[in-house]
Amino acid sequence: MGMTIADLRKQRSTDFGAITTALNKKSEYAKDDEGFWKPERDKAGNASATIRFLPKHADDELPWVVLYTHGFKGPGGKWYIENCRSTIGDEDPVNVLNRAAYNGGDEDDKKAAKERKRKMSYIVNIKVVNDPKHPENDGKTFRYKFGKKIFEMIMDKCQPTFEDEKPVNVFDLWEGADFKLRMRQVDGYPNYSTSSFSDPKALGTDEEILESVGAQEPLKQFVYPSKFKSYDELEKKLQMVMSGQMTGNAQETLQRMQEEPVADAPVPKAPKAIKAPKVAAEPVEADDDLEAYFAQLAQKE
Repeated sequence: MGMTIADLRKQRSTDFGAITTALNKKSEYAKDDEGFWKPERDKAGNASATIRFLPKHADDELPWVVLYTHGFKGPGGKWYIENCRSTIGDEDPVNVLNRAAYNGGDEDDKKAAKERKRKMSYIVNIKVVNDPKHPENDGKTFRYKFGKKIFEMIMDKCQPTFEDEKPVNVFDLWEGADFKLRMRQVDGYPNYSTSSFSDPKALGTDEEILESVGAQEPLKQFVYPSKFKSYDELEKKLQMVMSGQMTGNAQETLQRMQEEPVADAPVPKAPKAIKAPKVAAEPVEADDDLEAYFAQLAQKE
């Protein structure tokens, strides 16, 4: 038997409590490309749509999950575009290489490590309220991936900066708010600064609410370890991409990685022998459109 309206109303306060707590914590997950929605851009690179963020699926802890990705070109011109294992709390060979570069004294290594740093995006369930380019999507439930800017807008609505603003749980089915997505092309990248939330209102009738919630998929499926390549696989890919001229500490680290393979284990991790001394966490770039980011990388060829 599926969720009833009574069930959905009962879990509302618990859901918002978990949301406000999680807004101040780091949540790290992965992704899948099937069933994702994205706004279609016009010739100028602009797009608009109205969507509604849906509450967490019954099998999830929160209404969102987070994806870390690496995307860069090696010294020889080969590309490395892979999900980062730090998403599931494990060591990743690119992070090992980057820490060595940040810890070393070679400025070229540090500059290269900056190009290899992780990109971050969020994944949620949404209902498309209005999609001008594809009206056949209206009323349907999809997965949607976005970056830091939109998430900051969600945070600001749930946890307002100013005391005279009332907190709004934008994921709530009855007192949430539609999100008016306005994407403009600025300096070759998407800009969401003119996007905004509407006044709070119900998602729809009881029947429409049940239909939208019933079409959701659990997001925890994107964090299964089986969704990620093993440390060994990623290390081999990294070695292939990084073959070419390197300098300093990064070259030494890569050489040790090649000579000291990761020991077999249920969940592969980096061997202690190649771990760099403890330093501040590697910088993370929160990209607002990974597809646009990779397109920008490709244009640099």
